Amino acid sequence: MKLKEDVNPVLLQVFRSVVWVYSVITFIPWYFFSGAGGNLERARRIKASSISGHPAGPYRAVNSQEKLSAWLHPSVDSLDKIFEYAASRFPKRDCLGTREVLSEEDELQPNGKVFKKVILGNYNWLSYEETYEASKSFGSGLAALGQRPKCNIAIFCETRAEWVVAAQACFMYNFPLVTLYSTLGPTAIAHGLNETEITHIITSKDLLQSRLKAIVCDVPRLQYIILVDSKLTSCPSVPRGIMVYNMDAVKAMGSRPDSMAVDRRKPESSDIAVIMYTSGSTGIPKGVMISHGNIIAGITGMAERLPNLKYANSRVPLPSFCNLPNISASEYTHNIAISVSTVEINPQHLSVPSTKIKKGSKGDTSVLKPTLMAAVPEIMDRIYKNVMTKVEEMSKLQKTLFVLAYNYKMEQISKGYSTPLCDSLVFKRVRALLGGNMRVLLSGGAPLSAATQHFMNICLCCPVGQGYGLTETCGAGTISEIWDYSTGRVGAPLICSEITLKDWEEGGYYSTDKPNPRGEIVIGGPNVTMGYYKKESRNREDFYVDEHGQRWFCTGDIGEIHSDGCLKIIDRKKDLVKLQAGEYVSLGKVEAVLKNCSLIDNICAYANSDQSYVISFVVPNHKQLMVLAEQMQLKGTREEICNNAQMEKEVLRIITEAAVSAKMERFEIPKKIRLSAEPWTPETGLVTDAFKLKRKELKSHYQDDIERMYGGK
Repeated sequence: MKLKEDVNPVLLQVFRSVVWVYSVITFIPWYFFSGAGGNLERARRIKASSISGHPAGPYRAVNSQEKLSAWLHPSVDSLDKIFEYAASRFPKRDCLGTREVLSEEDELQPNGKVFKKVILGNYNWLSYEETYEASKSFGSGLAALGQRPKCNIAIFCETRAEWVVAAQACFMYNFPLVTLYSTLGPTAIAHGLNETEITHIITSKDLLQSRLKAIVCDVPRLQYIILVDSKLTSCPSVPRGIMVYNMDAVKAMGSRPDSMAVDRRKPESSDIAVIMYTSGSTGIPKGVMISHGNIIAGITGMAERLPNLKYANSRVPLPSFCNLPNISASEYTHNIAISVSTVEINPQHLSVPSTKIKKGSKGDTSVLKPTLMAAVPEIMDRIYKNVMTKVEEMSKLQKTLFVLAYNYKMEQISKGYSTPLCDSLVFKRVRALLGGNMRVLLSGGAPLSAATQHFMNICLCCPVGQGYGLTETCGAGTISEIWDYSTGRVGAPLICSEITLKDWEEGGYYSTDKPNPRGEIVIGGPNVTMGYYKKESRNREDFYVDEHGQRWFCTGDIGEIHSDGCLKIIDRKKDLVKLQAGEYVSLGKVEAVLKNCSLIDNICAYANSDQSYVISFVVPNHKQLMVLAEQMQLKGTREEICNNAQMEKEVLRIITEAAVSAKMERFEIPKKIRLSAEPWTPETGLVTDAFKLKRKELKSHYQDDIERMYGGK
């Protein structure tokens, strides 16, 4: 969508004339030297097709029609072999980076609140050789503490370098690694540890004190707690019979000659590498069993689809909201061909200004200058809204130039052309927000709005690849190609996957639909995982094996396949609600459309089948809310303003206008809303680590408001 051009028509015509003359003079030499014609041709070509000729599929990428790919190299079929190869080939190159926190200070805000601000230093790096040796020593130490091959070990820890070291140690010694999100509640944590019969757990001092200490008595098999903190001045008390070690002590134990002399049992491709507990967006989390072969197949598909990764010394941030086990494996898999440095970034330290960084300190991306970043749409939406807010604050001349350049570049990239002059004169400062060296942005975990994707393509001067995958498919399914600038689609199947569409009669989606076949997305291939741990009934519902021995997973998502073989996610079975009058409402669709409104930071749509309309819970953008309150002459704290009936009515009016302009159906538009003064974060328990809505928890949290909005109170 183009930005509104509030410019005198004569001046606008003059600008367009100058642009036309410039384009005529530079087009022919630029076209031949840049290879733009080839990019446009690649974007328009057929990317996948049905191997059966039936509109339901299965659909495969054009370069994997005969056979799906399970590995990059047949001899490298387990994660320990990949890491060993990478360490031998790139021993001195940076592998893991952690940014030093120099100090923390309390800073009083104008509204009376106190924010903790951090002063950050530089990144400290471990080389591949150092990481390999640390992992080997740690794995050997775990074995010395009685951890046995093919016996589960848990990691409950924040995103940090020690996480990756511990994971690689477990992969080397064939200890299936049970991963639990650090934001899970106590019941979910105890459930995961008991279900997998954990005796050893790797965690941090902070999490032991704040989350684990209260439940260790509920985990009767637990014998050893290993803390990743290198310096322990004190240790939280634990029940008698449980031994506590820190990571350095375990490494020292593993480095002893007698420990190193013990032969390690290397994993097979079919052995379980990870039991990954889901984020629990729909209830008690399930443990997904992922084999070494599953991870390698998934990364094989991703590596083929992202050719821009093939640069030496690429630096890849690991945001704390991303799926760390899959990214960790991706890093080492890519090192068969390249060298990638992996670092942790904190979304609150991403760039400046930030609520967490002391003025004068640089954001993580400014220091790191990454070349590839994977992020959930929530983070990209934040960047988009922050920049567009700053655009609104520009002088009229600056704003006019930005809007004209934005719209001009949107036209050019739709034709497959680049705009080097606009990039250097207008968008250079915006691109610097993420360090200035970004080559590829990857988005996954939820749909990315068209407005945000256009913004990222235009202002950050790099392609945005949308991907689709689930924990159950090892994060792999589809990824859009980097020269495909279309929006709303997630690309064609990867070379490790194939997709079929299963008719869903209740929702009215069929593979025979015109113009595009539609249905529930079912993914098959060597990346499809081994099922849920100790959940046989769910496995029979969600997974199946075909006559050729290939595993398939029924995703519950609804998609349509376009004529070029690309997939678009259009609905979700669990998000579909039938209203009292018989209309079906997709809650996810309502949320995706309304999140484009600059006044909304987050939104959860809700509907009861015995009611005739949709309601919503809304987290308003703080800055936009305060501007609106000033216009309405409302005073008070953020909470008081959110509780104000006049404000609620005005925000509903703005939301309704946005919904109508987006051509939403009448019955899809929320009729009543509840404004939330506090943002939804993983710590509140209302969203997952990937910022997906936890509908059950949100319903409980706002139960009184639901009754009020539906007339109960």
